[in-house]
Amino acid sequence: MFKDTPAFSGFAVDDVGKAKDFYGNTLGLDVEEVPGMGLTLKVGGGASIFVYPKDNHEPATFTILNFSVPDIGKAVDQLTQAGIQFERYDMGDATADEKGIYRDSQGPAIAWFKDPAGNVLSVLEDGG
Repeated sequence: MFKDTPAFSGFAVDDVGKAKDFYGNTLGLDVEEVPGMGLTLKVGGGASIFVYPKDNHEPATFTILNFSVPDIGKAVDQLTQAGIQFERYDMGDATADEKGIYRDSQGPAIAWFKDPAGNVLSVLEDGG
């Protein structure tokens, strides 16, 4: 039914101005304002993500956006230099290294961080 229908994802933030600065300047994404509605983030592969304001916003407690990179160490270093702090979670046997990167045999190396609204994002190594 929707196989050939364009689609996009979206998520809420509590402050569109802070989101625009974070996603555009800190993360380096192309950000377009949608007057009176929010923002459109342009990500690799031609996808778009809609970011909209919500007065009673509660941050997502799960990962809402993953950035796949060829070298997670380099990406984490760049994000750290930009002021990003990485999250540490209790994951049983999996522990984060000194940079906040989790490496385990069950999946790709991954590090989690939050946007200014408290939504959880990740950077993960694509292995390519």
